[in-house]
Amino acid sequence: MKIDFQHKQAAHCENGVTSNLLRYYGIELSEPMVFGIGSGFFFSHMPFIKLNGMAVTSFRVWPGVIFKRVTHRLGLEVKRYKFRKPEPAMRELDRMLERGVPVGMLVGVYQLPYFPKEYRFHFNAHNITVFGKDEGQYFVSDPVMEHVEVLTPDELAKVRFAMGTYPPSGRMYYITRVPEKIDLKPAIIQGIQKTAKDMLTIPIPMFGVDGIRFLAKRMRKWPAKFGDKKAVLNLGQVIRMLEEIGTGGAGFRFIYAAFLQESAEILQQPWLNEVSRDMTAVGDLWREFAVMAARCFKSRDKGQTSYDTLADRLMIIADREEKIFQRLRKISLS
Repeated sequence: MKIDFQHKQAAHCENGVTSNLLRYYGIELSEPMVFGIGSGFFFSHMPFIKLNGMAVTSFRVWPGVIFKRVTHRLGLEVKRYKFRKPEPAMRELDRMLERGVPVGMLVGVYQLPYFPKEYRFHFNAHNITVFGKDEGQYFVSDPVMEHVEVLTPDELAKVRFAMGTYPPSGRMYYITRVPEKIDLKPAIIQGIQKTAKDMLTIPIPMFGVDGIRFLAKRMRKWPAKFGDKKAVLNLGQVIRMLEEIGTGGAGFRFIYAAFLQESAEILQQPWLNEVSRDMTAVGDLWREFAVMAARCFKSRDKGQTSYDTLADRLMIIADREEKIFQRLRKISLS
C-alpha cells in the first residue's frame, strides 16, 4: 500500500510536514506561510531545561504547535495520538495507511539510519510523514531530505520510541476533515498577532525579546561564573542551537520575512514589505552574531570578541525585534 503523496523538501521539518500534508488535501501553502500562520517564530532561553547539561536556547515555538495552530486557524480537524508501547503505535499506523491516510509523527534523530552520521544527535522532536508500506518497508517523507526514504518496521519503531529529553512516545497525527473553503486572511492576522504578543508580552524574562536580553545578561557573567572552559561550552551550545539545530535562528527570521512578504500581497497591506526587509536585516544580525561567537569559541580573533561584545550585539538584536513586533502587533484586516 502506497498513498499518492507528493514529497517536497523544506528548510524545517514541522513546516515541511504541515505543508506536505495540506497539499495532499488540496491546500497549497508555502513553507513561510505555514510558519507564519502557525506563529512558529519565537525566542526562549531556558536554564531549567538542559541539553547535554547546558541551558536550551530556542528560536521557535515548542514542537507540534505549528501544525496545531495552522490546522485550527484554517478550520481543519485532526487526530493526535501518543502511545506507551511500540506495538499498538505501529498497529495504529498500519490501520491509517490501509485507509489511505498519510500520517505525521515525531521521531528521534540520533538513530535515523538515512541521516548522515555527522547530523545525528539526541533530538527527539523531528517531524516526518509516513505514507505507505510495501514489502516490509515504510515510505517516509522527511522534509529535510531531498528524496523519499524508507525504514524497516524495527527502524521506525526505534525512532518513534527514542529515549532521552522529550521522548516522542510514538506521537502521530493526521488530518480528518478539510472545510470546503479556506480563508487565509484571518488566519494570517491571527498568526501575526499571536507571534507579536508572545514576543512582547510574556511576563517571564526568559521568553520573547526579553529572553534575548536575559541571555545577554547571563552571557556577560559566564566567564566569572563558570570559568573559561565551561563558558566556552555554553557559548558553543548557543551557536549550535542558532546555526545547526532545525533551521537555526537566523533561518527562521528569513522564513518569517518571506511570510510577511507573501502576506503583504494577500492582505493588500504594502507596509508589511517594509517590515519584511527589517526582519531580513535582523536575520543578518543573527548570522553576524553567530560568526562572532564562533570566532570567540575557537579563539581565532586574538581575544577581540569578548562575551561583553557578544552580549552587546544581542541587546541590539532584541531592540530591533522589539520594534518590528510593536509594529506588527497593530495589524488588522481593515
